[in-house]
Amino acid sequence: MADEPMRVAVLGGGSFGTALASIAADNGASVYQWLRDAELAAQINREHRNSRYLPDYAINPAVRASNDMQEVLVDAELVLVAIPSKAFRDVVRQARPWLNAEQILVSTTKGIQEEGFKLMSQILEEETGFAHIGVISGPNLASEIAQKQLTATVVASDDDLTRTRIQQALSCDYFRVYASDDRYGVELGGALKNIYAIAAGMAAALGMGENTRSMLMTRALAEMGRFAVSLGANPMTFLGLAGVGDLIVTCSSQLSRNYRVGFALGQGKNLDEA
Repeated sequence: MADEPMRVAVLGGGSFGTALASIAADNGASVYQWLRDAELAAQINREHRNSRYLPDYAINPAVRASNDMQEVLVDAELVLVAIPSKAFRDVVRQARPWLNAEQILVSTTKGIQEEGFKLMSQILEEETGFAHIGVISGPNLASEIAQKQLTATVVASDDDLTRTRIQQALSCDYFRVYASDDRYGVELGGALKNIYAIAAGMAAALGMGENTRSMLMTRALAEMGRFAVSLGANPMTFLGLAGVGDLIVTCSSQLSRNYRVGFALGQGKNLDEA
């Protein structure tokens, strides 16, 4: 008798969550994706396309989108939480009645809660108390993943089962998933580089040369590493995909939202305009 397919829940209808949902479905998982917007969920089910965040790329038709959180979470083995950092805790609280301690909870969000300087995995721990918690981070521009361009990421967790099951769900011929036990280092790399991406965008808009931008990225990496090590992270993490890898792509690509914000600020726009 064949094994039952893994059931994967994705909370969030943004570009990265959608790209991961499609990969998991390509790998044979039973995938349910939660979105706040019922109309967008219906469109994904009907047209197999996320017109708001990934309009130019097809989604595996096996992905089932819904604005019913209970429907999405029931019986899920792996839950990918792809929610913006400002709404992350509220959505986890909303999901809590349908979560259980056997599930694997994974944050794909690169950010820090302003109040209390909490990382997203710490919020998962605080709100659930579960043991199987991990993070995914790396140089992962969602549009390139949707194009099936060669990409690598890092899954980090203290828990062997969490790392293994995420690799099984998401690894494929164009998306390589490496494993790490340095959860805080991987997560801090993804969160902190956003600050430096804004600075890099500003430098580009101001016409600063490659020497300057190289200096910015190099000193940013050193500062990130020192800060994270002071919080208990492994310094070697910052020489890998979740550190220098993510920093390079975020500080040099127009596909990076934070780089674009910095570029607009460098052109003289205010933050709201940017």
